[in-house]
Amino acid sequence: MPNNQTKALLHGSMMVAIFTLLMLISAYVPFIRIVSLIFAPLPIAWYSANYKRSSSVFVAVVGCILTTLTTGLIMLPFAFVLALLGVVIGNAINQKKSKLYLFMSSGVAVLLSMTIVYVAYVQFTGINMINISMELFRESYEQSNELTKTMTGQEAFQPELIEALLKTVELTIPAIVTLSAFMTAFIVMTFNLPVLKRLGLDVPKFPPFQHMRLPRSILWYYMIVLCINLFMRPEAGSTLDIIVLNVSYVLWMLLILQGISFIHYLISKKGMPNAVKWIATLLALPLSSFMILLGIVDLGFDVRSLVKGKTKE
Repeated sequence: MPNNQTKALLHGSMMVAIFTLLMLISAYVPFIRIVSLIFAPLPIAWYSANYKRSSSVFVAVVGCILTTLTTGLIMLPFAFVLALLGVVIGNAINQKKSKLYLFMSSGVAVLLSMTIVYVAYVQFTGINMINISMELFRESYEQSNELTKTMTGQEAFQPELIEALLKTVELTIPAIVTLSAFMTAFIVMTFNLPVLKRLGLDVPKFPPFQHMRLPRSILWYYMIVLCINLFMRPEAGSTLDIIVLNVSYVLWMLLILQGISFIHYLISKKGMPNAVKWIATLLALPLSSFMILLGIVDLGFDVRSLVKGKTKE
């Protein structure tokens, strides 16, 4: 037992040192800042995958404290988010969880930690960055309009259109933050899991993107949102309207990904080169409505079996 405790303490000290070093690089070396931030959860994740949860949390807390002492408060929010993400990833690997659980838990961890950081920032500073950003966007549009009007005599954007756009952005901030959190978790996992595997950990394997199948319950959520919009018609700006709008954006993004996944599957079955997949993905972005429809069809019907059968023939 003493040997195990000594080993855990030694490994914990090493992981804290590596984590703090990566945060120092992020703070003072701008050229590789993004790279060091992406790999910052790696030492915490490795430790969390090999030792019990309480020890992992303690290592993460010490890493955040040392980061604050060496870089100042400016890096504490990043250290908190990334350390928590490392603990969640490592704990999921330690418990042999599925790849879906790993992704969902990581995304929720990033979302919750970002929310805590933002609320704490507003409470301590009294500065609401969202409101400030909206005002900066509004001023930028107004200046662009004035410049265009001076040069051409016409306004580039109608004031009503600008206000409607800013209002939409403001109302959909929860969806934007949610999608950003899960995208952050996905990027971190994409780069860190192969390294953890090389370090001897049994990490869950993610299937190719072309085989991605979302839960069919997504269709039920989508139908519920459609029914609320068609029959209840919530008042603009109400709580229900904000909830439905944000859920709609998240569901649309998921269905677009499902549609693109089906396109990749079809291209692969036809034996086309990978370059065609990239071209199809770029062309799919402006055709989001069609991709949503394709995602619904792919989830609701067994279209892939039909494609597979025709390919065999």
